Amino acid sequence: MSEKNKVGERLINGIIKENPTFVLTLGMCPTLAVTTSAINGLGMGLSTTVVLALSNLLISALRKVIPDKVRIPAFIVIIASFVTVTQLLLEGYLPSLYASLGIYIPLIVVNCIILGRAEAYASKNPVLPSLFDGIGMGLGFSLALTCIGAVRELLGAGQLFGRQVMPDSYVPFSIFIMAPGAFFVLAALTAIQNKIKIEGTKRGKDMSRIQSGCGGNCLSCEKAKDCSPEDEKKGRAE
Repeated sequence: MSEKNKVGERLINGIIKENPTFVLTLGMCPTLAVTTSAINGLGMGLSTTVVLALSNLLISALRKVIPDKVRIPAFIVIIASFVTVTQLLLEGYLPSLYASLGIYIPLIVVNCIILGRAEAYASKNPVLPSLFDGIGMGLGFSLALTCIGAVRELLGAGQLFGRQVMPDSYVPFSIFIMAPGAFFVLAALTAIQNKIKIEGTKRGKDMSRIQSGCGGNCLSCEKAKDCSPEDEKKGRAE
């Protein structure tokens, strides 16, 4: 197994380097819609993680069997099957969370994070790295949604995971649990991440990989000479 495909690298990649929300800005519909509380964000994130990991695993296992011409419909069928199982489990065992997330559970099928990882990674790599790529991306998505939901819930209701944490004298900013609040919080957290990246660059740290993939611009990349044609093609695709 190459260095690039190590388990730890795939996990760090999804959580930090290619975080679906803060770096790649994918899956914005559930990110903005369900993060009115930390528990909703965590529930949506973990549900997506399960589907990501299992669909990546199965797609990778079948990558040499699925004909190239029908790979996208095949990926969607596999993803939809796991989403249905997740939906039924939530409805049976966590009905309150299922009611809160509503239509966004079945819409995981068309979440561009899942189909994107299936096409860009799982369909081209072995089973174990693909599994952990899905887990890493899912954990990154869960972390992002939980952070956004926690900030919105704290500022908009004075609570955290349903528990009152602010004093009785605190006057909630109700806009943060409304639709505009999602944009404000997402923008602020993304700006903080970009600020950390800029400060790291100023201190001489290599922050170039904390972005969408490897950057994809191989013509101006100093490391392009070390990339194989396959790596270069993949970098542009991502």
